[in-house]
Amino acid sequence: MSFSHDDFLKALDQHDFAFEVGQTVLGKIASYGSDGAYIDIGGKSAALLPVREVNLGADQKLEELLPLQTEREFLIVRGQDENGQITLSLRQLEIKAFWEKLQTFDPGQTLKVRVNGTNKGGLTANVKGIKAFIPRSHVVQRENIEELVGQQITVSILEVDPARKKLVLSQRQAQRAQRMTELEIGQLVSGKVADLRPFGAFVDLGGVTALLHVNNISQKYVSSVNTLLPIGTALKAVITDLDEQRGRISLSTSVLENRPGEMLDAFEAVMAEAEQRAAQHRQTVEETKLEASEEPSAPEADSSQSSAISEAPASEIPVEVPAVVELKAPNPQVH
Repeated sequence: MSFSHDDFLKALDQHDFAFEVGQTVLGKIASYGSDGAYIDIGGKSAALLPVREVNLGADQKLEELLPLQTEREFLIVRGQDENGQITLSLRQLEIKAFWEKLQTFDPGQTLKVRVNGTNKGGLTANVKGIKAFIPRSHVVQRENIEELVGQQITVSILEVDPARKKLVLSQRQAQRAQRMTELEIGQLVSGKVADLRPFGAFVDLGGVTALLHVNNISQKYVSSVNTLLPIGTALKAVITDLDEQRGRISLSTSVLENRPGEMLDAFEAVMAEAEQRAAQHRQTVEETKLEASEEPSAPEADSSQSSAISEAPASEIPVEVPAVVELKAPNPQVH
C-alpha cells in the first residue's frame, strides 16, 4: 500500500504536537525571508522568527548570526495562525534566561547598564532587553541626573522580581561595594566629616561612610565632637576594623598621636604628619605581632626527675612541711 503526500498531511493533522506559548523548543534554521528566518521545529510548517525577535546588533546580519541548518532553542511567543505557523523569539528567550541569572546575583555583584531616560523618581535603563529603574536616592550624581542619559554606569541589584517584571538597581551601592574592595585594616585614608552624633563622627571616604567613634579620636577624653570636628572637616585616619558583609568601617585618629590629647591641641600637626605616623603605627603593630609569635613556651619539667619521683616509694618522696605559726590570743582588756 502506497503512502501519498495527502496521507502524510492527514497524519500530521491527527498528530498533536502540543506547541504552547511560553514553551521552549529545539529548531533548525531552514531558510530566510524578508520578514525574518524560518525555523523547522517539526510542525506542519516552518515557524517564523521575526527580525524584531532576533536581537541583532547594529552591524550584524541575520545570515551571520543564524547560519542555515544551525540548531538551537527558541521560545514560542505566538501559537499557530490560520496557516498553522508558529511565531518564535530568540530575544525573549534570552531575556527569560537573564531574569533567572539576575536572581542569582550576590549583593556585592555589579553589572554595567546604559541610562536611557529619566522620570520623577530617578533613572531608567535597559539591561539586555529588560527595563530597569534606578531611584534618585541611589544615584551618585543626584542633583543633575539628566546628564547621565546615554552614559554607561556600574550598578548593583536592589530588587529583582521576574513575575512583576520589576528590576531596581543602585549606583551608590555598586560604588560602595567597589570602594570596600580597595580598603584594608591598617590603611590610612582621607575623608570629610559628613555627619555628627554624640558617639562620634561619620566620615565620607568617597563612596563609603566610616565611623570615627568618640573613644577613638584621642587617647585623652573628648568632651565635644562637634567643636573638634565640625561637619566638612577634612581629616586622615587609620582603618581599625572592616566588615565588608555589613558595610561597616571603623576609624581611629588616636593611633596617630605621639602623646595623649595631641588631637585636641595640635590637630593640624597630627594631620600634616599622618602618613609618617601611620607608617610608624603599622611598624609597631607588626613588631608586637612578631614578638608575640616568638615568645618562648613554658619550660617542660625534667622527664627523668619526674620519672624518678613517680617511681620512688611514698616514704622516700620529700615533702615540704609548712612552718607552724603560733597564734596568741589578744590580752583581755580590763574595763
